[in-house]
Amino acid sequence: MIRKSLLFLVLLITIGLAEVNPVSLPYLMQKEFDGRDLKLVNVMDKNNYYTKYYITYKSGELKISGIMDVPRGMGPYPLIITGHGYINPAYYTTGRGLKREQDYLARRGYVVLHPDYRNHAGSDQDPDENLKLHIGYVEDVINAVYAVKNSDFDFIDKENIGMLGHSLGGGVALSIMVTKPDLIKAYVLFAPMSSDYRENFNRWILHRREPKFGPPATALKIIEKYGSPEANPEFWDNISAKTFIDNVKSPVMVHQGLSDKSVPPKWSDQLARLFKEHKKKMTLYTYEGEGHEFINRWPLVMKRTVEFFDSYLKP
Repeated sequence: MIRKSLLFLVLLITIGLAEVNPVSLPYLMQKEFDGRDLKLVNVMDKNNYYTKYYITYKSGELKISGIMDVPRGMGPYPLIITGHGYINPAYYTTGRGLKREQDYLARRGYVVLHPDYRNHAGSDQDPDENLKLHIGYVEDVINAVYAVKNSDFDFIDKENIGMLGHSLGGGVALSIMVTKPDLIKAYVLFAPMSSDYRENFNRWILHRREPKFGPPATALKIIEKYGSPEANPEFWDNISAKTFIDNVKSPVMVHQGLSDKSVPPKWSDQLARLFKEHKKKMTLYTYEGEGHEFINRWPLVMKRTVEFFDSYLKP
């Protein structure tokens, strides 16, 4: 009798997942993740502060590559996941996107794990990723956290995990904080994508003028598959973090350059207002004259970032 009840429960869960579009945040909320098989493959570099390893782990059936910086000493050290922004996969190399930040954090007593995402560097290929609106990248980062938790690496403090996401990586972080609100304890976002995916689609896919990277063909395929934002608003609501902002539990810090030509600064303002309306913890810092990468004010950005992470991740 108990066995039949369990089978019935599994069937209900399976049916429920089948009814939800897999390219949606509600699908990620229901999905059980099994990140695993985290391996330190080889040493890439070593200095007086930390050792840099080439790593791999499993995200579903895909192998994902990346780097891990491990401070010298016994630990355990809190962990920061770094999520890089858009870099054409044809030119991307392992660990690219946030190298300055990786070094800064590792020198201050954090294990840093930087997933390359699927279709990047040594990761396995997902031929449908262009039509998934980065949902696959979100899954890869979630699975990175579970791969850490399922590992036997005792130099990592698995209860104190933060994430730093830049641009597209900031959008990945927004998706995680609303779908798996208990997974990561604190977030820092550098010039994040919009929490309304319609704006990301319109800016970077629909109106992009670089045919060799896909659009407008990719945009047309997305519209054909899911409908345009006007024709199918429910789909676009369900792919947008702003729809589920009430789920957020973790504190968030955002840094935004006011001369950013890649991500409109107003998106960070909109996010701050959204958090305030829903009584969520966010601190927004803006920087006159700074662009997408933060140059002159970068030392201040990182000082604030580490102080924020220290306050939540170092008991």
